[in-house]
Amino acid sequence: MSDNLRGAILMALAMAGFALEDMFIKLLADALPVGQVLWMLGLGGALVFGAMAKARGEMVLSPALLSRTLLLRNLAELVGTVGFVLGFVLGSLAMASAILQATPLVVTLGAVLFLGETVRWRRWSAIAVGFFGVMLIVRPGMAGFEPASLFAVIGVLGLAGRDLATRVVPRNVSSFQISAWAFAMMVPAGIGLMLVMDDHLTMPDPRGVLLLSAALLVGVLAYYAVVGAMRVGELSFVTPFRYTRMLFALVVAVLVFGERPDALTLIGASIVIAAGLFTLWRETKAA
Repeated sequence: MSDNLRGAILMALAMAGFALEDMFIKLLADALPVGQVLWMLGLGGALVFGAMAKARGEMVLSPALLSRTLLLRNLAELVGTVGFVLGFVLGSLAMASAILQATPLVVTLGAVLFLGETVRWRRWSAIAVGFFGVMLIVRPGMAGFEPASLFAVIGVLGLAGRDLATRVVPRNVSSFQISAWAFAMMVPAGIGLMLVMDDHLTMPDPRGVLLLSAALLVGVLAYYAVVGAMRVGELSFVTPFRYTRMLFALVVAVLVFGERPDALTLIGASIVIAAGLFTLWRETKAA
């Protein structure tokens, strides 16, 4: 098996893992406040990745944490995570996942606006077409409009900001440190969400504990798979397999939650994915 094929399989497995994590969170939200789910998963993930960083001899509470770049990254991660989770918990998992596919296009746009990168007319066209696909999914002002989809749009903006900030994070900061801090940011975010929504702490039943544990385990393994995929295969070959998350999310949405995405959602998602793949191809060719 070639390195690229191994990387592609790892990336697809990671996307399946993230889709399962979303499923567990949506199932948990039926019994626990969303904010409580977020801070409990955040605390668990911070402890796991903090222990991994410590085992590698890295400082968890590093002075780099207070750097402007990392503060912006963690803030963007907080906005992105809360937005996306609220999007698929309060609305449709299929719709939120379809909107999420626009993240690479927003990253490309942000790289032009904030990092001074050059984008020619072909990629500008792809960005415009991709955003048209998002409009087909969201459909503001039309009969099929879901207000919760706006949370997913906010999530995309936050996650794109996180990816942009990650590009300029100092190289002496490891992925384990970044992940520990990112998960830790979910703790105050979840607590704040509970206060805003006037939710009360709820003791999870055995089923809830099992779902929480499964979400945390799958999330950590999926993260490992992403890191492994990026290290094993060529970036230009492996990255397109991120879009398999949409396929896995559709399967979960239909089989577990009984969702039936309409034609406009599927067409919009296809347009967004096609525009993202074209943008990636042009970036690879330019490089």
